[in-house]
Amino acid sequence: MDTKLDPARDDLPLMANTSHMLVKHYVLDLDVDFESRVIEGTIVLFFGDGNRFKIQAISSQETIQMESKKNCTCRTTEPYHVPKMDASTLSPRMGYNECVVCGKGDQDAFDNDGNHDNRECDSEISSSKYCCDTESHGSEDFLLVLDCCDLSVLKVEEVDVAAVPGLERFTKAPKLTATPEKLRRDIVRDLVALPADAWREQLDCYACCGRAPGCGELFFDTDSWSLRIRRTGARTAADFPHAIRIWYKTKPEGQSVTWTSDQDGRPCVYTMGSPINNRALFPCQEPPVAMSTWQATVRAAASFVVLMSGENSAKPTPLREGGMSWHYYVTMPMPASTFTIAVGSWTEVKPKTSPSDELVIEHPLLSAKADFRYADTCSHVEYPCRFQDASAATQEIIPHRVFAPLCLEGACQKALLWLVPPCLSAAHSVLGTHPFSRLDILIVPANFPSLGMASPHIIFLSQSTLTGVSHLCGTRLCHEIAHAWFGLAIGARDWTEEWLSEGFATHLEDVFWAEAQQLPRHEALEQQELRACLRWRRLQDELRNSPEEMQVLRPNREDTGHVSSSGASVVKHGLNPEKGFMQVHYLKGYFLLRFLARTLGKETYFSFLRKFVYLFHGQLVLSQDFLQMLLESIPEDKRLGLTVENIVRDWLECSGIPKALREEQEAEDYERSGLARRVGSEVAKWIRLNRRPRKRKRGKQEAAFEKLSPDQTVLLLECLLEQKALSPQTLQRLQQTYRLQEQDAEVRHRWCELVIKHKYTRAYEQVARFLQEDQAMGVYLYGELMVGEDARQQQLAHRCFELVKEHMDRASAQVVSEMLF
Repeated sequence: MDTKLDPARDDLPLMANTSHMLVKHYVLDLDVDFESRVIEGTIVLFFGDGNRFKIQAISSQETIQMESKKNCTCRTTEPYHVPKMDASTLSPRMGYNECVVCGKGDQDAFDNDGNHDNRECDSEISSSKYCCDTESHGSEDFLLVLDCCDLSVLKVEEVDVAAVPGLERFTKAPKLTATPEKLRRDIVRDLVALPADAWREQLDCYACCGRAPGCGELFFDTDSWSLRIRRTGARTAADFPHAIRIWYKTKPEGQSVTWTSDQDGRPCVYTMGSPINNRALFPCQEPPVAMSTWQATVRAAASFVVLMSGENSAKPTPLREGGMSWHYYVTMPMPASTFTIAVGSWTEVKPKTSPSDELVIEHPLLSAKADFRYADTCSHVEYPCRFQDASAATQEIIPHRVFAPLCLEGACQKALLWLVPPCLSAAHSVLGTHPFSRLDILIVPANFPSLGMASPHIIFLSQSTLTGVSHLCGTRLCHEIAHAWFGLAIGARDWTEEWLSEGFATHLEDVFWAEAQQLPRHEALEQQELRACLRWRRLQDELRNSPEEMQVLRPNREDTGHVSSSGASVVKHGLNPEKGFMQVHYLKGYFLLRFLARTLGKETYFSFLRKFVYLFHGQLVLSQDFLQMLLESIPEDKRLGLTVENIVRDWLECSGIPKALREEQEAEDYERSGLARRVGSEVAKWIRLNRRPRKRKRGKQEAAFEKLSPDQTVLLLECLLEQKALSPQTLQRLQQTYRLQEQDAEVRHRWCELVIKHKYTRAYEQVARFLQEDQAMGVYLYGELMVGEDARQQQLAHRCFELVKEHMDRASAQVVSEMLF
């Protein structure tokens, strides 16, 4: 395989050699500079043994690793001299000789709400000149490979953890008999293995080790996708330093974070779910098997708020030189790709009513106080787990906050804030214990390319969710909340099995939303059938307009989960810019889970799902893990012929529409049931109205149209899109009847499609507004404006793109540019 992959076309390489060493913990110490659009500082990596999963095959990615070792010349693309960094550059940091590790009987460094204290001390940092040997050293020394892209790496050094006083209370390292190198490795080995009940002391030890001096610079080399590090004389991973510090800074063009302005015009930066994940934010191990914990200290100007995926609600600490310091930590091991940060002038949105006025939710179907624990111990690696906490098991609503630009505070109070408690409570009633102890929700800038994104302890929502009634906001919030269980607490071991995250979240969002609304059973069923109808139409359209190879839920087939002997692999289609706009994994995954629930019985299915969550939280899974456990939990005579093999064959490894799904649709015809059938009656009225002469005969009674829900309105507009022609009078009446310009973004998107198709010029400005304010959904409309070859519509597309392209998401801008030019 050619190592020079085309980011616009090829698969995403995961270069880290996780089979040899795994990062167990990251300590980040960073400064955010909005003037230069750079994040800079240090990251300390603490290593343990390699990937515990059995190496199953040597993939073509092994070629990349072999070439990397062969061509490494231990150099850097940056200047060799590392500038001296004083307290103004990376302060505050405690000197290693002042660090005292807290024992159980000591005053620990956490306040009452779980915040790790941001202590301020002088820095002791070596400013020695970088020493680089440009000669090839062959492949005898072990080579550590990290995923890295668009970073300026300045220096790499081993950390002298043995210089930290007090660690002997927590480690078993024999100081008298061990060599200095072995002593340092043993200290880290013991540190990463501390029991879960010592998590506070462990975090303190990590912090102190992160401030310890260096004890030898390491050779390193960078290329487009990786950072490779070598220590002379370290022949194996066991001999390699187990704690290293990397001095680096991001680049303004780096793809992991977006520098932009919020809706108030103020600067901000945030991680927006880039296809390359976080490798342009910090050097890391990207493969999902590299599950680690982290803690981060981030400094920014005093006017900014730093939000991050962290267990604590961080409180800012004023700095002597100005600015604020924020500290977050995570004790549940997670893939590095889930790390999220957002720095901006965010305002916390508070409720207008007092806490006593908040809605109290009761769930008649499932007891909110039910204890869904199925065993005394968990199956994951040891960490402070909420599933073993009896009080967490009954906590329906976890602590939560909502942040937004000031100009959207009122919209959040109206559309979002009051929805959070019932949606959290509904999720708990269905799945049990919330995997994470708290939640922040942030309304991100207009250039966010999706309606939402979930990360540990934080959810990003698009401003598009705040318009119209609460329906779109509620369903999307439920979707992202569902990811706490599926996508975060339970992750896919192979990222190509995206359906394990998105399919589950899509299926659960309907269940959560019905519970949050406290709908009677029959109304909940009607609502879910209508949404199934909409998704069926969307799936058919998606499959008609996408290549077959991208319609497969398990594209690696029998090689799913396989990696090279080093642990490296690739994510199939991971760098295809069009993949981010496809919903096959959402839709086919949803229909598979819907099929299983209906076939086996909803009560049986959801009872199993709660058990699956309890047994597999904190772990990575493959499709067969879920399917095998599901079928084994059901008596053979009730499986109705289902096997893991035929589900994989018919649903996961085939393109197009699965046979069972097509047969189900033909038998039921989604559009003839319940709420969808009523929409059909309304469509017929509009078609008759459109056929009438422009001048209505005197005495002729006007058609009376029923009030429709947002989902029904979407279906109505989709059906009208199938009409060859609609008159301007019909379109005007349609807009006035349903007040379409005031509806949610899903409805307005379909309305814009009608406007474009029928060249309804009076509403062109509504299309322009949508393209600017609803960028998470507007990409498709650019193509519609261009395909009709109408000069005025093409001019509209070019004008809107010129207004937003500077801040537009890179993948979106690339796709739109290809449509326009």
